[in-house]
Amino acid sequence: MNFLTSRQNPKIKQIRALYNRKHRQEQGLCVVEGIRHVGEAIESGAGIEFLVYAPDLLTSEYAHSLVLQLEQMYTPVFTTSPEIFAYITEKEHPQGILAIVHQEYSSLTSLNPENFRWGVAIVSPQDPGNLGTLMRTLDAAGADGLIVLENGTDIFHPTAIRASMGTIFWKPVIYTRFSEFRDWKNHYQYQLYGTSARGSIDFRKAVYERPAILLLGSEREGLGEEYIALCQSLISLPMHGRASSLNLSVAAGILLYQMAASFSSD
Repeated sequence: MNFLTSRQNPKIKQIRALYNRKHRQEQGLCVVEGIRHVGEAIESGAGIEFLVYAPDLLTSEYAHSLVLQLEQMYTPVFTTSPEIFAYITEKEHPQGILAIVHQEYSSLTSLNPENFRWGVAIVSPQDPGNLGTLMRTLDAAGADGLIVLENGTDIFHPTAIRASMGTIFWKPVIYTRFSEFRDWKNHYQYQLYGTSARGSIDFRKAVYERPAILLLGSEREGLGEEYIALCQSLISLPMHGRASSLNLSVAAGILLYQMAASFSSD
């Protein structure tokens, strides 16, 4: 077993570089911090490049079983000090375990109404915490995956991974352009339900049919006209207080569970 003692060690430099999106894209890797998240990555079968842990910080028996599991699979495992570990993690009060994992994206052409009965599409999300929380929420509601339109923040940003609670390793995530999404949606005749303050249908009165996509606008701009024109229905959440809108992931959670309840009677 190798012990990483210096900030100048190539592995330490590599981990630090992966907090930058450019380096993640170039290497096809991402940083996964924390016991639960590393465990989800391993259990899902995601490719683990290597693992680093700090024995002085790691007290969980489950976490030690993860280390042993990777060692038995001949995955490189490195130990380090609490000080070096704090240097390579963004999380306060780190749990002492971190994995470098291969990024896995799905393609839009691999999805169809048989394996993607309903899911979420979002336009140019900017906040990685929102994106990760959205992934966690759609997983909880039973939706099949996430489509990110016109780029936006990186689902493999460490903040997004933490917010997702590891669900990104279990559900497909697709990045695609509007034109490709439009053609795919039309080809498979997906019902597209947009969300907007201008929506004419109260979410409590909406009727959903599968195959279905819940379409969310960006945090700042909402849905543009080209997206609205593509929707079968435009749904709104009534606002009774002083706030003019809800957090994107909160609004998505309300609508996803409403959709799930509708589909449960199919």
